[in-house]
Amino acid sequence: MLDYREKRLQMEPLKFSSASPSAEELDSLEFRKAVCKGVYDDKKSIFVGPRSRSISGVTENGYYLITPLMPAPSCPDSVSFPVIVNRGWVPRSWRDKFVEASQDGEQSSERLPSPSQAGGTKSWWRFWSRKPDITEDHSPPVTPVEVIGVVRESEKPSIFVPANDPESSQWFYVDVPGIARACGLPENTIYLEDINENINPSNPYPIPKDVNTLIRSSVMPRDHLNYTMTWYSLSAAVTFMAFKRLRQKNKRR
Repeated sequence: MLDYREKRLQMEPLKFSSASPSAEELDSLEFRKAVCKGVYDDKKSIFVGPRSRSISGVTENGYYLITPLMPAPSCPDSVSFPVIVNRGWVPRSWRDKFVEASQDGEQSSERLPSPSQAGGTKSWWRFWSRKPDITEDHSPPVTPVEVIGVVRESEKPSIFVPANDPESSQWFYVDVPGIARACGLPENTIYLEDINENINPSNPYPIPKDVNTLIRSSVMPRDHLNYTMTWYSLSAAVTFMAFKRLRQKNKRR
């Protein structure tokens, strides 16, 4: 299994600039590297966790930040279909700020008056003035980002992990079809884990996954060997002490 993962990661990276792969093709893409360009839809970000991380010997709780990567019309190398990207680990404060901003946005939209309320008695004047409303878009142009990731599938939670609750935005494990539905995307959307090592020291978050963690299992072969040596040594020591104890009793008799 470890050799299979390592060989897959060494293959030529994929580029999703053509049509979306079918469900059969998705099963054969896991652990393949991919290079994608697009624009993050930050408003549809999802936080999965809590997930602990040890930083300088101090354990801190945080979350995985998962955001849809959308096609960029102005970029010829952009993805032609949305992709879900696990951008990496972020502190708990990131999720708190995101929740506060979402709540403020909902409250402000509720306070906005309807067109009839905003116009009131002046609607007739706007009709006769015939001056078209000119709205200027002052939003800065969005620069496409390049994502270097690995195709992954949904996590398999243990019996101790609670079930996800999409309605309350509580995600405890990565469920790709469920996250895709919450983002308004098809269930067969490709899911990538960002492994880009070019991190800006002044803005280190999100922290992408280390590619070496993908070439690991919960218990590595060396761990199995250590466990075997430990338990056989303990068994031999206990057997020797029991033999010595029983031999002394036989001599007394």
